Amino acid sequence: MAHTPAQARTGDRPELLVHADGDELSAAVAARLLMRIADVQATRGAASVVLTGGRTGIGVLRQVYDMCTHSAVDWSRVNVFWSDERFVDRAHPERNEQQAREALLDHVPVDPERIYAMEASGGRFGTDVEAAAAAYRDILAAHSQDAGRPLFDVCLLGVGEEGHIGSLFPHTHAAAEWEAGAVGVRDCPKPPATRVTLTLASICRADEVWLITDGAAKADAVATALTTRDSQALPAAGACGRTRTLWFVDEKAASRVEHQ
Repeated sequence: MAHTPAQARTGDRPELLVHADGDELSAAVAARLLMRIADVQATRGAASVVLTGGRTGIGVLRQVYDMCTHSAVDWSRVNVFWSDERFVDRAHPERNEQQAREALLDHVPVDPERIYAMEASGGRFGTDVEAAAAAYRDILAAHSQDAGRPLFDVCLLGVGEEGHIGSLFPHTHAAAEWEAGAVGVRDCPKPPATRVTLTLASICRADEVWLITDGAAKADAVATALTTRDSQALPAAGACGRTRTLWFVDEKAASRVEHQ
C-alpha cells in the first residue's frame, strides 16, 4: 500500500507516494489515472493526458488496459499527448507512440483525431526535427486557446538516473528552455540522439504532474529532486503541476529520501 512520509509536501510542493515494488507502483498509477480521467470528464467533458515512454511508462499503460473495462472512462473523450518522442520512422519499435499503441491505444476506443502524436522522421518534414517540434507547438497552441484552463489535466513523466524527464537532460539547451513549448533535440545523450520533447514551459502548465520511477539507481535523483529547484542540473526538479505534483516511487527509489 502507498504511504506518504511525514515530510511529504503538498500544494505547490511535491508529494511522495512510496510503493513496495515496480509492479505495485504501476498498478497504483494506472488505477489513479483512470479515476482522475473519469473525474475530469465528469466535470468538464474531456480530459487531456500526456503519456510517457520507457519501461515504467509503458508498464503503466499495460495496467491501464487491464483495468479499463471496470472504469468509468469514456475513451472517445480523452486527448492524448506525449512528453517526448524519438525522431525515427513512424513504425520504429522504439517510438513511444508505437509502444503506447501496442500497450493501450490500439485496444480502446480513443478518437484518432484526439491522438496528438509527435512527427516521425521521414514524414512530412523529412529529417527536419526543428520543423517537427514547431508543428507540435502549433498543436499545443490550438489546444490551449482557453487561457483559464490547464494545458493538460495529467502529465506523466518517467525519471532517469541523472534526473532527466522526457528528453530534457541536465545542462542542455532543452532543459533551459522556458519559452517554446516543444523543441527539437539533436544531441540527446541516450540514443537515438534526435528527438522532439515538451519543455518545462509546457509540462508546468499541466494541472497535475506525476513523476514515476523505481529502482535503487534512481534513489539519488529522487532525493535531490525533492530538495532542489535547479531544473538545469536536474530537470525533474523543475516539473511541477499547477495544482499538484506527485512522485510515485518504489521503496528502493525512495531509499535516500530523508523521512522526518
